[in-house]
Order: sequence, then C-alpha cells, then structure tokens
Amino acid sequence: MYKNVFLKKGKDESLKRFHPWVFSGAISRIDDGIQEGDIVRVIGADGMFIALGHFQVGSIAVRVLSFEDIEVDDEFWRKRLSSALAMRQGIGIADNPENNTFRLVHGEGDNLPGLVIDCYGKTAVVQAHSVGMHVCREAIARQLVEVMGDRIENVFYKSETTLPFKAALGQENGFLYGGCDDNVAVENGLKFHVDWLKGQKTGFFVDQRENRSLLERYSRGRTVLNMFCYTGGFSFYAMRGGARLVHSVDSSAKAIELTNANVALNFPGDSRHEAFCDDAFKFLDKADGKYDLIILDPPAFAKHRAALHNALKGYTRLNVKAFERIKPGGILFTFSCSQVVTKDNFRNAVFTAAALAKRNVRILHQLHQPADHPINIYHPEGEYLKGLVLYVE
Repeated sequence: MYKNVFLKKGKDESLKRFHPWVFSGAISRIDDGIQEGDIVRVIGADGMFIALGHFQVGSIAVRVLSFEDIEVDDEFWRKRLSSALAMRQGIGIADNPENNTFRLVHGEGDNLPGLVIDCYGKTAVVQAHSVGMHVCREAIARQLVEVMGDRIENVFYKSETTLPFKAALGQENGFLYGGCDDNVAVENGLKFHVDWLKGQKTGFFVDQRENRSLLERYSRGRTVLNMFCYTGGFSFYAMRGGARLVHSVDSSAKAIELTNANVALNFPGDSRHEAFCDDAFKFLDKADGKYDLIILDPPAFAKHRAALHNALKGYTRLNVKAFERIKPGGILFTFSCSQVVTKDNFRNAVFTAAALAKRNVRILHQLHQPADHPINIYHPEGEYLKGLVLYVE
C-alpha cells in the first residue's frame, strides 16, 4: 500500500486540470517514512484521492504518474511504453529505415515525468531525471525490451549527470541489457557516431532533426558557420545540401573530434569542412563578412528562473555578434533550449539584437521541438525548444 501526501485546502486546482506536478508549498503533511523516489498517493484536503506519483525533495515534490489509484507494476510500464511507441509509429518516426534515431519517451509529454528514452539504431538510451525513475530503472528496461521487440538489442542507462547529487544514489552509467560498441546511428539517411557514454544529453541532440532538414534546404552555394556545433549535426546536413564551405565551432575539443568523425563518416576527404575549437564570441569577432548562413544553437543559458535575466542578456549579446558579422542577404538560424525562456522572451532578445546591430531582419520560420518530443497539453512547461530562421538584409 502506498503512503500518502496530503494537500492544503485549495491547492488541488492545478491537479484537477491534470497538471503533472505537485509543488512542495501545496503540501500540508506527509505520512511518516516516505523516502525520495517512493510512489505516493496525493490526497486532497477533503480526504479524496487525486493522483499517484514519485515523491522527491525540492520545489516539485511529486511528479504524477497517474490520476487513477492503480498499481505501478510491470503492466503499468508496458502500457505506457507501448503507448509511446504507437504514437511514434502513427506519425511515421519509428520503423523508418532511413531514420533509426528518435525519442521514444519524452517525460511529461508521454505521461512518464522524469524519464527520457532515445533510440539510436539497436540501442535505447534511458535517462532518469528523478529519483523515482532511477529506482524503477530495471523494471522500465525489462518492459522496454519486451515492447520494442527486435527493434533494439541494448539498453544503456545514462543518468550520472541528471539526478540530484544530494540524493547520493551512487548511480553509474552502463548497460542494463545487452552491450554493444557499435555507436553509429542513421538520421534522415545521414550517419553519425553517438557518444552515449560521455556525451551531452543521451549522446546526440535528437530534437533538432527537423530543423537540420530545413537548414539543408537553405544551404546550397552558401558559406556556413555552425556555432556550438557539438557533434556537427547541422554541419553535415549543410554539406549534403550543397554548401560551398562549412565551418564548425565548439569550445570542447571532444565535440570537435566527434564533429570531424561524423563529417568523415558521411563525406570522407571533403575539403569543404573545417572545425575549430574556440570560444564562440572570440570566433565571431574574427568572422566579419565570411558567412551567409550562421547557426546559433547554444547550450541552455538558463536552467532555472533565477537565471532568466542574465540568460536573455546572453542571447541578445550572442545574436548581436551574429547580426554584425553575417553577410547581407544571409540567413540566421538561432535557438534557445532553455525551458524557462518563453517564445516571447527569446523573440524579444533577438529583436533587441537586430536593433542594436542596425540590420533589417525578416522572420522566415518559427521553429520548435519535433513531434517525437510531444508537449502534454496540460503541461505547457514542456515546450522548451524555440528557434527563428531570419533573413538579414
């Protein structure tokens, strides 16, 4: 029998609208003996059951798994994973021989808050963002193998950097099922190495797949600068699109190594590409008038609301540099992946940058995360990726 978390009077309104979080300030008391990661029942001030979820320490105290009073067992995980797969099949992302890279589970977007699963060929990479999901990792892996069948042969667990360090879980990255050194996956017919052991996120930024395809359409004959290139995704799409020259820049030597490896995998010996390990602002200072297509895809400038003001100043400063340096008639792809930065926040930062740089700018596209990163309609906070494609006169 699960223990209970009791809410203060009037603090159940968001849950009645199926929002999947319970904040610590909404709680009046909890049963004795509840540990972080435990499954708990959320009870309203009227004594009625409201939801079931993982308890955790912090401002978000419960991440809701179900609004029904059920048992979280193997059948629960199997149903949720089957639903996630069915959606990816329904939109044509799963079971596509030209694209074996996709997100299978996107946290709250798939009613599994705190859990991310990305598929790279025959390997699924599981990442827990809550102690509760970490506790359940073995059960999740078992049901994942059953649901995916022969689609996957390996399950790699990668949560060393995503779980709260204060929980002192002693977690280690490693295979929960199978084991494989083949780290080459395919996205829209292009191959790339995935560093699921030490790379960022689950090893690759799956969420930019559609935006990379769009960039490919604009690349023919252009000189391209891919800032914050990580493993070079935008770079090799630009090359396939017919770019005249592609420069990739990242401050991480490991990222530059992976970028070069990925370019070589798709375009061996191609002299159009060169990679540079350098600071973004310093590189842009030296890039005056060299490029007519620039990609700005920086890491999250704000991971929490307290950092929002400084983050917006950072986005403005970065985009000013790009506007000042890009050739007339150039195209700028600019992004923010910070969840606390809204679309309006980001657009205002970019608009301010355009005004400061004194460039005439037109919006060609407004970009967001792809369909395999769905947003739960009751959880608007799940809309984290936003981008603009701009024509700069």
